[in-house]
Amino acid sequence: MIYPVLLPSLSESFGLTLTTAGLLVTLIWVTYAIGQVPSGVLADRYGERTILTTGLVIVTVAVSLVVLTSTTWSLFAATGLIGVGLSLYPVARITALSDLYPDRIGRVLGITMAAGDTGQTVLPLIAGVLIGLTWQVGLVFVVPLLVVVAIAVWRVLPPTVSSDTARTELSLQRARTVFRELYHPTLVVMAIILFLYIGVLQTFSAFYPTYLIHDKGFSSTAASALFSLFFAFGIAAKPLAGVAYDVIGIRRSLPLVLGGAIIGFALLPFLNGFWLLAGDTVLISSMLGSGAITQSYLSETIPPEIEGTGLGAVRSIASLLASTGPVLFGAVAERGFFDEGYLSLALLMALVTLLTLRLPSETE
Repeated sequence: MIYPVLLPSLSESFGLTLTTAGLLVTLIWVTYAIGQVPSGVLADRYGERTILTTGLVIVTVAVSLVVLTSTTWSLFAATGLIGVGLSLYPVARITALSDLYPDRIGRVLGITMAAGDTGQTVLPLIAGVLIGLTWQVGLVFVVPLLVVVAIAVWRVLPPTVSSDTARTELSLQRARTVFRELYHPTLVVMAIILFLYIGVLQTFSAFYPTYLIHDKGFSSTAASALFSLFFAFGIAAKPLAGVAYDVIGIRRSLPLVLGGAIIGFALLPFLNGFWLLAGDTVLISSMLGSGAITQSYLSETIPPEIEGTGLGAVRSIASLLASTGPVLFGAVAERGFFDEGYLSLALLMALVTLLTLRLPSETE
């Protein structure tokens, strides 16, 4: 999530409009989405340690290439490679945790995702300060951190290689089996919910610092602070949402965490001043708890024999459709409708809340 903080500087250096800047962010999410189906298959077959380490290595190389790039086409190419590396992480993480903690998946996944938000809180703040030097410095500092994490993952996680290649090979027959299992009303509704939620999250996070700088008149440092605040409250929201899911189920927990975001998006165009926007950012950040709920529900709903591949397919389809959000929002904002765009995000969050009521109750 350093990219949104860098986006104004990247736009200035490479002559990007709001639409092309949105396309740059969309490219990350497109490659991230496409890679999740094969990443699920590969996680099933070769184990989480191998897949997670490979993803970290790819991201390290890609970030280095972005820093060294001098042309727009190479910026887009290296950015797409970042998405490829990132795509290897989500499914492998979820399948590993669901195997280790099958009775506490909501709590554990919430804690794990909150740990990610710790990084998304701290790193944009650091980047916001360092881009005062150059945008390259605001990005390159993560390279040694990625190297350290890759080494740690390889050393700490046990090797878990599947011996049943028939269950994990990527074939037409297996694809038919997976999609036949996934073509269930509950999973279809969940895929729509995931698509809308990811679309709103990607769109908001892509342009929030830009919006604060261009429309609200903040400095890049102040905008980075508010952007980091969004993820800071996710550190608390995700574990709490995971506990809520384990205790009261998805139909009651998901509307609770989305309510604040609906109000926050609706108020955003009408607020000015750092502290008012800080409070509104906290309201919007309640939506971050959704990930712990929806992904826990999916991991328990998808049949175990296709969990990695099936979860990858659902996330990939939802993420691919959602990746159009930043470029569409950028086109809308470029025409002077930034505020109206955020009001539309409030409506989409309300729609997700209504769709939750279509899911079966825990007693069914």
